[in-house]
Amino acid sequence: MTSDTNRELIGSLIVDVPDFPKPGVVFKDITPLLASPEGFQTAVDELVASAPEGIDVVVGMEARGFIFAAPVALALGAGFVPVRKPGKLPGETISHSFELEYGSETLTMHRNAITPGARVLVVDDVLATGGTIGATAELLKAMGAELVHVSVVMELSFLHGRERLVEMGIDKCTALVTV
Repeated sequence: MTSDTNRELIGSLIVDVPDFPKPGVVFKDITPLLASPEGFQTAVDELVASAPEGIDVVVGMEARGFIFAAPVALALGAGFVPVRKPGKLPGETISHSFELEYGSETLTMHRNAITPGARVLVVDDVLATGGTIGATAELLKAMGAELVHVSVVMELSFLHGRERLVEMGIDKCTALVTV
């Protein structure tokens, strides 16, 4: 299948759920995509195809980013490093806090998970406001890693996350589906 056909398949398996988690919000549910072996494989294949060469580590954020980042890492022959919420990783961690629309969040990573100079691909399910990816980029910067590219399954363009990433110096980003 062509990339456009693949992306149409992926988009068709993402379902709108009105009024979740609260009235007025339309949640984009990826569970039908994950439940489809063809759809899930296609999404992973497209994420792999969008990756630049020479990736050392693929980073995925809790929790849905893990689902896509781990198989992408395997396909690229790269390591996988999880980014978690506080208290979820044993050992010494570094953290970065950031503001959300309705509060704040903190992300952590093992201090020794990535060596300085490593070429990193960040993979997540959704690019919304850019806060999670931006915080992850700050963790990578603190570790001396090179953020080479960001790949997401879906971008919610109406939340302007890509523009926020560009403001942070992150201009290499691929989305399989944009709504």
